[in-house]
Amino acid sequence: MTIALIAGLITLVFTTLLTIAGVGAAFILIPVFIALGVDIHVSMATALLLNSIAMVFASYRFVKNRLILWKVAIPILVVATALSPLGAYVSTGLNRTVLLWSFTGFLLFAAGMMLFYRAREKEIVHSRSKLIGYGVSVGGFAGFLGGLLGVGGGNFIVPVLVWLGINPKKASATTSFIVIFSSLSGFLGHATLGGMDYSLLGFTAAGSALGALLGSWLMTDKLNPRHVKLIIGMVLLGIAAKMIWNLI
Repeated sequence: MTIALIAGLITLVFTTLLTIAGVGAAFILIPVFIALGVDIHVSMATALLLNSIAMVFASYRFVKNRLILWKVAIPILVVATALSPLGAYVSTGLNRTVLLWSFTGFLLFAAGMMLFYRAREKEIVHSRSKLIGYGVSVGGFAGFLGGLLGVGGGNFIVPVLVWLGINPKKASATTSFIVIFSSLSGFLGHATLGGMDYSLLGFTAAGSALGALLGSWLMTDKLNPRHVKLIIGMVLLGIAAKMIWNLI
């Protein structure tokens, strides 16, 4: 019970921050749960399910505020799902360490772009063809590389959408919707490898829902696009630092 309560509080904190950035908290929660003594498969399954729970709550608010670009989100979701298995297949013949170092380099570059590069926002919301074209292109990029590296595609999607000139709030909200389905798919895969700790799930699900509501409220009502962009950059730096630590 004590471990589940601690895990729930940690989930609340990280979910709040990462909801603003539009990425799931699983990459942080998995090692935290393992450090608390939770089985690795239970940790993975629980964290991925929490991603979906958090983004469902966050997306509800984002939909109300009309921040999700559906003509971008749907093509990304479809194309990324289709190309992820291809990336996974190609990865079997490549050196995984080199791939992960390459991904870390991309994250550092993307973080620097978020922190220092000022992209000119483009008025593309009324251009159906451009939105769909962006969605297909970004979906292919994120799906293939996500499958290739075995990491969440959201890490690619947010910075690329911002680089394309999409408002950081809309980029974050759009990615949040996509994370619901990508995380749920991962959860179903890991849940078959181990049982669920329902005490842990109860406390962390509550923390995840509250964190998503708080994070989405901060993003929509309290932060401007520049602040959101800064938070995305810091989150990407954190992901890169964690990957470097694991590789070393």
